[in-house]
Amino acid sequence: MNGASAVRHYGVGRRSEDPGLELRVSRKSDPTRPALERVLLDMGLVRHDDLLRALEVQSRQAGHLGDILIARGQISQADLTAALVAQHRTSYLDFRVDGMPDPALIDRLGVQRCLQLQCLPWQRAGDVTVIASASPAQFEEVRAELTSVFGRVAMAITSDAALRDAVLHTRRTRLRLWVETCVSERESCRMMQGRWFGIVLGLVLALIAAGAVLDPRMALLVLTCIATLFLIASSSLKIAAAFAVHRHDPSAPAPPRRDLALVRRRQPIVSVLVPLYNEPRVVPRLINRLSRLTWPRELLDILLVVEEHDHVTREALARHDLPRWMRVIPVPDAPLKTKPRALNYAMLFARGAIIGVYDAEDAPEPNQIHRVVRCFQDAPPSLACVQGVLDFYNARTNWLSRCFTIEYATWFRVILPGMQRLGLAVPLGGTTLFFRRDILERLGGWDAHNVTEDADLGIRLARHGYYTQLIDTVTLEEANCRAVPWVKQRSRWLKGYAVTWLVHMRDPRALWAQLGVWRFLGFQVLFLGTLVQFMLAPLLWTFWLMMLGLGHPLQDSLGAAMMIGFVTVFLSSETVTVVVGFLALRSRTHRSLRFWLPALHGYFPLAVLAVYKALWELITAPFYWDKTAHGDDFATCDAIQVARPFS
Repeated sequence: MNGASAVRHYGVGRRSEDPGLELRVSRKSDPTRPALERVLLDMGLVRHDDLLRALEVQSRQAGHLGDILIARGQISQADLTAALVAQHRTSYLDFRVDGMPDPALIDRLGVQRCLQLQCLPWQRAGDVTVIASASPAQFEEVRAELTSVFGRVAMAITSDAALRDAVLHTRRTRLRLWVETCVSERESCRMMQGRWFGIVLGLVLALIAAGAVLDPRMALLVLTCIATLFLIASSSLKIAAAFAVHRHDPSAPAPPRRDLALVRRRQPIVSVLVPLYNEPRVVPRLINRLSRLTWPRELLDILLVVEEHDHVTREALARHDLPRWMRVIPVPDAPLKTKPRALNYAMLFARGAIIGVYDAEDAPEPNQIHRVVRCFQDAPPSLACVQGVLDFYNARTNWLSRCFTIEYATWFRVILPGMQRLGLAVPLGGTTLFFRRDILERLGGWDAHNVTEDADLGIRLARHGYYTQLIDTVTLEEANCRAVPWVKQRSRWLKGYAVTWLVHMRDPRALWAQLGVWRFLGFQVLFLGTLVQFMLAPLLWTFWLMMLGLGHPLQDSLGAAMMIGFVTVFLSSETVTVVVGFLALRSRTHRSLRFWLPALHGYFPLAVLAVYKALWELITAPFYWDKTAHGDDFATCDAIQVARPFS
């Protein structure tokens, strides 16, 4: 066996010069193996009282005993490794010294499965395959699966970091390919990469322009009617959502239908993925705010996800002594650098049964994860995602941030909860999301090529029979309060909406069959309707001319009654927007923003610029990710949190 004699013992016995005779690795589950707590006591690594308290905590949680002791600062990682080596009568594998794993063995199990099991096939020793495990307890649970693949297996122990580095060293290219293609091709936008899409879209726009030149009046009438129909549909959706939220009585909770998988594991491990990209300024306050989370440290797994070549952010992270429950995950470099790609990669290394997502500038409520876990435990297994409420800590910076806050309050406190209660498919926000890991993995994670991966994932969840629950727990973010960055951010969102609509409408019959009539129509109103309204908004603005007595290009063709009908629809939609915004600003911290509702008339025209930018990028750069800069108002955020709690 090549390299097997280099297995290094961690204070347990000596290496044999003949690897075929005395390879000190655990070959099978041993009923005489001492319990870890006994080994820790015998080695003098932990006090008896501390051990008893840790065991009592373990009885209520899904965490391992060693993780609990480390999280409480009662043993070190090196001490735990030594105890595990002694407990399992095995050896410690240091790949840098003992040699890298055999790639062919990794491929037999699959690199993704290796990371899920925290087991890495290393080398063959005769008829035995040596498996390096970063989780010996899990190794015993999956021994049967490993045996079915490799025959006789033997375990050696390694660390999480060493296992991850070895996988990257041996299977870097395969990992890069997987994180970009893990979503099924029929549900991904990656096939839109061909130039044919830009050509088709360009031809459609050229056809509209030609119609406008050949018969301007007819083109204006047709486009105005289309815009008006979608305006009616969008306003109806807002009204229905507002009524659904108003009828809902939050004091009367639904009867619990507990998810037995989560209950059986008691309090689960929760992994939270936090992508960062060229954001060194956010690092100190990000670490501080995540440290305010009250979820038990032994059950908290924070992954700070950073691009491999983002040296400024990695250096900023390296200057901090991160707690054990907070890890840095470098994402292998590739031409495609998107948030969903980074999330797919980081999920491979997550430990939790629940996977959460925060943005780098987020300030979540300290008890947020407690509420999320309780929601999962009280829900049926078809609950795949829990979405929190997003709000802003710099809402009063200027008029743009105020309007942004009003829009978000309407979206997260009226539209999305209303859509959920109406039984519609819910497009997700990009942060304060928590997923059941098994469902997320079943769907392939996030589409690495979609620039609004969150909205796309919400529709995919609905297509596969799962649903999303909105809960009233707040995460504060930084509002975009400058016009140019706002337009860039909104153009990315609108481009993502267009891409998501095109992907799911590849096969309208299949989408109809999976969503049903009601949710299919809701999908059209939300995605296609949003795009059409912003694209054709300038045509609707012409009705202001008529109301100002300046006439309208269509009034001679349609007559007074039709024109009055168009104006009535237009004014009614404006009224609906203001009224729904008024209802969304019910909290005491936002009531003063009601005076700014008329400013929305100057706010939403910015989205018209954004949608035209999005259309151009759909033709020229469909996967370009226009990054939003953060970090300008973090001091404001911390001051707000000190001055008052979330409300």
